[in-house]
Amino acid sequence: MKADYKNWVPKGMVLGTLAVTCVLLVIAMILGIKSVPGIVFLVLTVLSALGTLWMFLMYKAFSYNGTRQMSRHIIEGVSSYVKIPDGGKCLDVGCGSGALSIACAKKNPGAQIIGIDRWGKEYASFSKNLCESNSVAEGVNNTSFQQGDACKLDFNDESFDAVTSNYVYHNIPSKDRQAILLETLRTLKKGGTFAIHDIMSKSKYGDMESFVEKLKTMGYEDVRLIDTTNGMFMNKWESTWMGLTGSAILMGRK
Repeated sequence: MKADYKNWVPKGMVLGTLAVTCVLLVIAMILGIKSVPGIVFLVLTVLSALGTLWMFLMYKAFSYNGTRQMSRHIIEGVSSYVKIPDGGKCLDVGCGSGALSIACAKKNPGAQIIGIDRWGKEYASFSKNLCESNSVAEGVNNTSFQQGDACKLDFNDESFDAVTSNYVYHNIPSKDRQAILLETLRTLKKGGTFAIHDIMSKSKYGDMESFVEKLKTMGYEDVRLIDTTNGMFMNKWESTWMGLTGSAILMGRK
């Protein structure tokens, strides 16, 4: 049995845009490419084709079994920052297919990793059952998974020795993603560590440098914002064409 972490770019999304491109092309041909409506649909076809190509390249880059394997590099990289004492607990917010939870479990065999996710229709291939199956396939027994809402966590203050997350919060419609970060950090014990990786651009998160300073004034220690587009997980060109500009790890200790 082999773990199946799926792809962060769903195959159905790629095939869906390809189907739209084909439909647009057929309509353009029926209308006639020399007519005004036909030209309009031809332009739409080209734009849709470019979108399909972008999604296909993203799909290949994020594939766990492909050449680039960016997903695997990111998961291994983020999990290396998660330190949990034996007997401790870690919360992985937005666990998806369980990849980060399982990586943290492997690196911290004496700790318990709890992964939560809403497993919505946007990522229908991800599920609690998939996370549990992947844990079995990877031979780890210190993980558990449950339904949860990142905006309102069903855990008391200071419940965990570590909290982590990867590429989750930018997907949540919100005008204040820093508030979502604080909701996650609320569950962290005094002395606990955190490592949260996301697209922390100003347009999505506001001024993160100021947020780092805010955490320090709140008593958090060794708070850092680590750029992951400088060769750590990807280069600047990759982050640009993939739409991942601003990717960074927010890490530190409470």
